[in-house]
Amino acid sequence: MSKQFDVVVIGGGPGGYIAAIRAAQLGLSAACIDEWKTQDGKPAPGGTCTNVGCIPSKALLQSSEHFEHAGKHFGDHGIQVSGLGLDLAKMLGRKNAVVKQNNEGILYLFKKNKVSFFHGRGSFVKGDGSGYEIKVSGASEETITGKHVIVATGSNPRALPGAAFDEENILSNDGALRIPQVPKKLGLIGSGVIGLEMGSVWRRLGSEVTVLEALPTFLGAVDEQIAKEAHKAFTKQGLKIELGVKVGEVKNNGAKGVSIAWTDAKGGAQTLQVDKLIVSIGRVPNTVGLNPEAVGLKLDERGAIVVDDDCRTSLPNVWAIGDVVRGPMLAHKAEEEGVAVAERIVGQHGHVNFNTIPWVIYTSPEIAWVGQTEQQLKAAGVKYKAGTFPFMANGRARALGDTTGMVKFLAHAESDEILGVHIVGPMASELISEAVVAMEFRASAEDIARICHAHPSLSEATKEAALAVDKRTLNF
Repeated sequence: MSKQFDVVVIGGGPGGYIAAIRAAQLGLSAACIDEWKTQDGKPAPGGTCTNVGCIPSKALLQSSEHFEHAGKHFGDHGIQVSGLGLDLAKMLGRKNAVVKQNNEGILYLFKKNKVSFFHGRGSFVKGDGSGYEIKVSGASEETITGKHVIVATGSNPRALPGAAFDEENILSNDGALRIPQVPKKLGLIGSGVIGLEMGSVWRRLGSEVTVLEALPTFLGAVDEQIAKEAHKAFTKQGLKIELGVKVGEVKNNGAKGVSIAWTDAKGGAQTLQVDKLIVSIGRVPNTVGLNPEAVGLKLDERGAIVVDDDCRTSLPNVWAIGDVVRGPMLAHKAEEEGVAVAERIVGQHGHVNFNTIPWVIYTSPEIAWVGQTEQQLKAAGVKYKAGTFPFMANGRARALGDTTGMVKFLAHAESDEILGVHIVGPMASELISEAVVAMEFRASAEDIARICHAHPSLSEATKEAALAVDKRTLNF
């Protein structure tokens, strides 16, 4: 007889492992299935985020930023550096060590919270509302049963038609994180989050980076004013960004690199020859090997699992969260859904507010935002007030030597309720949290303007931007 659990979670990424832990905390017997493994075959839970996404990319962004600071900015602080060199193997080794620490941390949390972990790929065998059999295919094969099943299988990188990933020359986020030598010329198709972060890493380490973006606007999901500021900063740093392009044939020439035929915004035929090409044109829901047809689990036209507002699927007691369902493909969104589903299973009222999910791009300057953009408010006909404050007028930013960018507040013209906050500049990923909390409590711009902020701090720019909504900044 197979092992019985109250909850079986398929997928051990941020959504999956958090869902399993929360279920266990609530007194349910919980199991989590995940197939990621290290090069020596050991379990490596954490999904794309921990293994080839959020965590390793931030490790490399930090290392490459140190390298650039040593080479270009330490002199401004009176720090003399000579004989600067790059040990890329050691840098990649540090990144791998950070990943391993996170893998081991998740396994420890499973043990601490009495979550049963199964190493392998989970797939449906049969079942109904009274229970579902799940096969675990790995080093050994076994079947377990769950009264409830939470599918948290994440997403995969979208390949460019006619240019399959080989992770040697044509790279997804996976290959982009482990290039063994700094490429002289690096191409990027797509200027989304992953593309810009990886492009930033390799530019800092010495690559000549060209970005080809099909859309006519840069970072179309970002507030237009913030996106323009970011574009200006990235261009100044040396990223060559081509907008409104049409990519044609991509040839993988092995040791000779990759050639890309493309048409510029004016219709001119161009060719780009690079050593490596990173393709970053989005991600697709991952249901490979899940065998949803065995139980009649409904998918949409994109291959995502169909769920309602509470993450319930078309089947009783089967739930789905994270990248494999609708909504933004963000690790923290998956985590919140995982917690909410575990709580709903025991009859609590789990809650996820999509309007207060923060977005971050970990470039330098960082870009972070929550809520609506100015263009969205205009399109919806919402009357609003805007206030901005530049980091060049912030004392802490001057002391850091990083004064690029601004904080921008958008508030309702009549109620003053905060509708959106947008930041481009130093530590934007940390500063945005204040805005998320404020919006969750439906605060007004005046509320932030009246709160005392430490001096000198970057957060003062947040207060000043809130003051600017009422045209009463004190330091600009």
